[in-house]
This record gives sequence, C-alpha cells and structure tokens, in this order.
Amino acid sequence: MSKSNHSSCTAVLVGKEASIDGSTMVARNEDGHGAINPKRFTVVKAEDHRSRYVSRVNEFAIDLPDNPLRHTFTPGADESEGVWGESGINTDNVAMSATETEFTNPRVLGFDPLVKEGIGEEAMESVVIPYIHSAREGVARLGKMIEKYGTYESNGIAFSDANEVWYMETVGGHHWAAQRIPDDAYAIAPNQTGIQNIDFSKPDEFMWATDLREFAEENRLNPSKTEFNFRNIFGTHTEADRHYNTPRAWYGQKYLNPEIEQDPMSDEIPFIQRTDHKISIEDIQYILSSHYQGTLYDAFGNGTEEQKHTFRPIGIDRNQEFHILQIRNDVPAEYAAIHWLTFGVNLYSAQVPFYANVNDTPGNYQNTTNTADMNSIYWLNKTIAALAEPHYHQVINEVNTFKDEAQSYVCGRIASADKQAEELSGKELTAFLTKQNEITAAEVTKRTYALFDSLVKEASNHMLLTFEKGQNL
Repeated sequence: MSKSNHSSCTAVLVGKEASIDGSTMVARNEDGHGAINPKRFTVVKAEDHRSRYVSRVNEFAIDLPDNPLRHTFTPGADESEGVWGESGINTDNVAMSATETEFTNPRVLGFDPLVKEGIGEEAMESVVIPYIHSAREGVARLGKMIEKYGTYESNGIAFSDANEVWYMETVGGHHWAAQRIPDDAYAIAPNQTGIQNIDFSKPDEFMWATDLREFAEENRLNPSKTEFNFRNIFGTHTEADRHYNTPRAWYGQKYLNPEIEQDPMSDEIPFIQRTDHKISIEDIQYILSSHYQGTLYDAFGNGTEEQKHTFRPIGIDRNQEFHILQIRNDVPAEYAAIHWLTFGVNLYSAQVPFYANVNDTPGNYQNTTNTADMNSIYWLNKTIAALAEPHYHQVINEVNTFKDEAQSYVCGRIASADKQAEELSGKELTAFLTKQNEITAAEVTKRTYALFDSLVKEASNHMLLTFEKGQNL
C-alpha cells in the first residue's frame, strides 16, 4: 500500500463454515513503508465514477464499464500521489482487499519481467470493486487485466461475497493464480506467495492465468516431478522471508491452532488451515494486533533482546488502517455487509463496524489531512500509539480495557440496529444505516478522546526533565 510500492501487510481469510456466525470474512492490515501514511474512509457513489481511470504513479490507463456500483473505500488522504483504494464492499455485497505485497523469485522474473507501466496496487481497487457482482468475477476481471496490461509488482488480492472467499496472487509481469478458501478453513497471508498445490482439474477451487502451466513447463520452472506447487515454483524462500514473513503466519496459526507444532521459520507452513473452533471477529482482531505474545519473541516480553527483535510483529507502527470485510448470512442482504475499520496502530486502537449500504461516512473518518489534526480519527489514533508505546507496560491494561469495552459497545450497537432495520427498505434503510454508523463512530471517538486524555497525563508523569522543590536542599 505504500507510495514506494512495498507495503508489509498481513491478511486473514475465513470461510463461512469456519466463522462463528456463518459469515465470510476478509481482513488485512494496510501497512505503510513508514509509520505515517494518512488514510480516509469514504463512500464512492455510482455517479461519481469516471469513465476512464488514469494512474498517478505510472502511465497505466483503462476505459471503465458503464453501470458502476456504489462502494465503501479507504483511499490515501492525498490522492495526488495515487488513489490506493485498498478495501471496499460494493452494493452487491462483494468485498475486495488489495493488496498484500508479495515477491516473485528472480528466475521467474527473467522469463516474465515486471511491467513498469502495468496495473498495480494503487489502481486495482478502483478499477475492479465497482464492476463485479461476485468474488469469482473479481478474480476473473483482475486476472484479464494482469494478462493484458501486465503489473509492476507482485501482489495478493482477496475477494469475498456471502458464499465464497478467494485469494489471488500475481507473479511476474503477466501471471497469476487464485484459490477458493474452503468454507471450513482459514488462511493467513504475510507478504509472501501462499498458494501451494494447484489442482487444474478443479476449476471451482482454483483459477489461473491462461498460459500458467505452459509458461512454467516451457521455462522449466517447476522443481517437482509430481505436483504444481505455486509457492515453490513462483515464490521466494529467502532469509528475509524467514524473519519478516513466515513468522507472522506461524503466530496466527499458533493462536488458532495451539495444538500444531511448527517452526516459525519453516518454508512449509500450510496456506490452508483448519481449526476445531469457530473463528470470531475478536480472533482476527487479536491476530492482526499481535506482537508474538506468549512467546520468547514478544517485542514487549521477557526474552533476550535478540529474541525480541528476531521476527517482524504484526501490530506495528506501520499499521495505517485495519479492515475486516464481513458478509453475513444470518440477516437480509440489504444490511448484511459490515466494513469493520480502525485507523492507526491496531494494538492501541478500537475497531468500528460500519454498515456498507450507506451514502456517507463520518467526517472525522473522511476528512483526513496530511498534517496532524486531533479532529481526525487517523491522527488521534496515531498520536495515542506514539504516547502509549514508550510506556507500554504502564498503560497496556488501560488500553486493552478501552478496546474491550468499545468492542462490547459496538457488538451491542450492531445487534440493536439490525433489529430496527428489519422494518425498513430502500432509501429509508440506507439513510438509517448511515445514521447508525455516525452514532457508533461518535461514541467510539468519544471513548478514544478519553483514552487520549489519560495517556497524555500518564506520559507527562514520565518526562525526563523534572525537579521537585527542595530535592537538593
């Protein structure tokens, strides 16, 4: 997601039978190249879409179809350097999260180089999410673009609807594959190629570039005699992966499957995984805010300094926004889609569930500037993280209490609003949901200001330059 093209995100994907309430869930931390990359939360209406997209980061341009759909959107605050839409749910309840930056190995790039003027992360959300009516259709639309225009980077892209969750990965300049996450399974993606064995006899479970098999065969890319392991053929297995990427998948799977013993630096951590218990929103929030708690690698733990700095944590200063795109199956479609969102560092911030069938978003989520402004939820949460982290052990219990109480509040709010929505339809329902989002966000913002007040006072008590009257007498 970053303007440098290399973001370091983490994604969690959950099938409908693996979730606690039967919903599909696609979640991702949008991490920047650095600590600051201001974000906004908006609704893009159908009439506001342009007929042609022209990128601001390269020469990529494309004519767009008629009849676009309204959708939620999380672009950068300053679109003069690109849109970077990142996440959204459209009015057909199709969700897209784009992208998880990944890497193609040098041998593959020798035969299919990246395309400087191709499509990339900056544009993907904008040219796909308004024009698709299912998750599978999203994979197909973006796949055709990759093959026609090429791409300047390797990425992982998630799509979901009420029934299916798909994860798509691009490799080289023109190739890609996608796997449907089984309904009873989950997957964790940490900045490296994840898809493993592709079964080309099962097009309901896998999709792929037109010439993927031929390309691998002609250029002798497959090291296996018996299988087509997409990760092993096209991905990387570097020392950097073992410290920066694979440990994040290891920790997420360790949390959901504590009975499984795996090496955090293993190249063979499975992409598709199953757990005996149902996965909740709170499970995903924990994983995507984590820093190896309960292990010797905890950045705030009791391990050695070397252990604490061995692996890259998930909840980190680079977090810009964290979304869970949830499509529920236990309520009518008109209010089934929830765009859970927090700005700032996940470890210190509360998530707000926003109904996606809305006309607008709250001002403090929408009007983010490039300069620090405490009227903006992005900057408020970033400031809270800067205040809290130097005093982590003194304040983390208070922060966790704030997050837990906010989560209880928003879960109750959704249940209440769902009940009231049963009697509404059409424009009246959309207006009602828009208002409910405003009320929910306002209350969480109020609680966030209270946390900010407390942390400022706590930090003031730990300033280095202090002097007590009479202390030298």
